[in-house]
Amino acid sequence: MSQDDHLIETRIDGERVFDGALLHINRDSVRLPDGGSATREYVVHPGAVMVMPVLDDGRLLMERQFRYPLHRVFLEFPAGKLDPGETPLACGQRELLEETGYSAREWEYLGVLHPLISYSDEEIHFFLARGLTEGEAQLDEGEFVETVAVSLDELVAGVLDGHITDGKTISGIFWLERKLGRR
Repeated sequence: MSQDDHLIETRIDGERVFDGALLHINRDSVRLPDGGSATREYVVHPGAVMVMPVLDDGRLLMERQFRYPLHRVFLEFPAGKLDPGETPLACGQRELLEETGYSAREWEYLGVLHPLISYSDEEIHFFLARGLTEGEAQLDEGEFVETVAVSLDELVAGVLDGHITDGKTISGIFWLERKLGRR
């Protein structure tokens, strides 16, 4: 018996209620720890990778990109979804090259983020990339991204003044503060 048994919900039955190109939505019936039942609706996501690329001068390579659900441009780290059978490292290398044109000599795995635990199974793997070499971006059709170099202090200030609100980017900034220190 696990020390968490009094908190665990068990799936009884379920169905896929939406099958999109990227996201899927499931509705499951679950047995609650007290024996009752409930319905859980959640997004099924293929997983993603976020790369924190450090330029030789210590600044971070960031992207500015319009995000349709919130109808605004966000400052964020390069990131993208895992393709079927793709490892997180291969995804990070591919996304960095496609979105920014850069490749990296050194890759360090930092950990995983579960950004929306109340209604999604998404996990985002974090990588630190160093030893960058500039090349040409290979954006997907319909993808529009602008790259900018920003200091860690500027990123922290952006979180504190409310300009940076993307959760994965804020988590990445936290990691960078621990790994690189404030400059």
